[in-house]
Amino acid sequence: MTVVETRERTFFGQPRVLANLFGVELWERFSFYGMQGILLIYLYYSAADGGLGIDRATATSIVGAYGGAVYLSTILGGWASDRLFGPERVLFGSAVLVMAGHLALALIPGLAGVSVGLVLIAVGSGGVKANATSLVGSLYAADDPRRDAGFSLFYLGVNLGALAGPLLTGLLQENVGFHYGFGLAAAGMAVGLIQYTMGRRDLKDTAREVPNPLPASRRWLVAAVAVAGLAAVGAVVVSGLLPADRLATAVVVVSAVAAATYFVVILTSRAVTAVERRRMLGFIPMFLASAVFWSLYQQQFTVVTIYSDRRLDRTILGWEMPVSWVQAINPVFIIVLSGAFAALWTRLGDRQPSTPAKFAAGTAVMGLAFLLFLPLAGGGPNSAPLLALAGILLVFTIAELLLSPVGLSLSTKVAPVAFRTQTVALFFLSVALGTAMSGVLARYYDEAHETWYFGALGATALLFGAILAALIPTIRRLLSGVH
Repeated sequence: MTVVETRERTFFGQPRVLANLFGVELWERFSFYGMQGILLIYLYYSAADGGLGIDRATATSIVGAYGGAVYLSTILGGWASDRLFGPERVLFGSAVLVMAGHLALALIPGLAGVSVGLVLIAVGSGGVKANATSLVGSLYAADDPRRDAGFSLFYLGVNLGALAGPLLTGLLQENVGFHYGFGLAAAGMAVGLIQYTMGRRDLKDTAREVPNPLPASRRWLVAAVAVAGLAAVGAVVVSGLLPADRLATAVVVVSAVAAATYFVVILTSRAVTAVERRRMLGFIPMFLASAVFWSLYQQQFTVVTIYSDRRLDRTILGWEMPVSWVQAINPVFIIVLSGAFAALWTRLGDRQPSTPAKFAAGTAVMGLAFLLFLPLAGGGPNSAPLLALAGILLVFTIAELLLSPVGLSLSTKVAPVAFRTQTVALFFLSVALGTAMSGVLARYYDEAHETWYFGALGATALLFGAILAALIPTIRRLLSGVH
């Protein structure tokens, strides 16, 4: 094989088809984070400022519930992939739903647009995330040392989109209105769909295979359950049985029950081997650490947004930066550091820290990030320096790179063959649980009690990280050769 041929077959040293998955995830994250950067303030800003005037506690519950529902719906995307359509087809259909959801937010006024748009985006984003991640994992052999580096590169695409989205939607929101920002998010997803369509045929045939097909005789039962479930959700919404300020709590409960059920189903399945079962047992403490991590990290979209609006000095040379631009700080650090982390893991190879060690460190560092808010506590409006918050978000980023791309990689390594995509979706359930918890916890945030809030949550995460570190030898034995 010539040098030229080798270069033609790689994407920064990775399988060439990674470029297409990198691109679709970039544009999906552009639309997702662009919309999410202005969603909370759209909900609680007054009508005079272009918002809906919802009280702040209810608004944070809606955002937390929506964020949790995105990751909760990865279960639907994973199941549809493994039992009905295969990952490639589910990925494409899910991206279409995401675009439709952003269009609903842009074109339908009031709470009706929020309801329709967030449901479509949540279901679609869940399908994109589970299946894009599964397809990336399918590009590598289980022992390929490029795997973690490949996921870190994929994660770079995520964060390029996450950087550009809030910057551009924030500018449109500030200058022409919220609905134009939502419209730009829809346009971004359309671009992603076009580029993905152009490269769909380059994926391996396994991307279209259904690993564990559902028997035709049972499909009518699944359809009936789906219709009944949608009817039940609709009845709850219409009747008002579930108030909006309790939506995040409901998603926490559903996520926890779904995760417990999935672990039981996988661990008791006859299609799972003894080694696969041990690995899934070792995955449980990692799942819990991930949930703790995300319950703090995802407060970027609840507490940190409120903090940026109410406490942060956003003035730069006489110009006030849009609130949503704070959401672009973390992606900048990710873009700068993800390549360094990928290079570090590649250089270390088999000598790099084990996955449980990375998880323990990531959870503890996230706790440290919350403790760094303490020196700023107690100030009034515009008292927190922008540079200080940027430093705290840098620590957020280090914690994220220690845990998030590594967790995605781990879920593809420990996944039983019969539950390949669903195991990735199970990891995202930890994100669902943590994201919804971020909305629940945000209800207790108050500018007057910041010391208690940031101190208690930071100390809890540090303690969990220490416990996980103590369990590393046991977890590594259960993982049975998965580093």
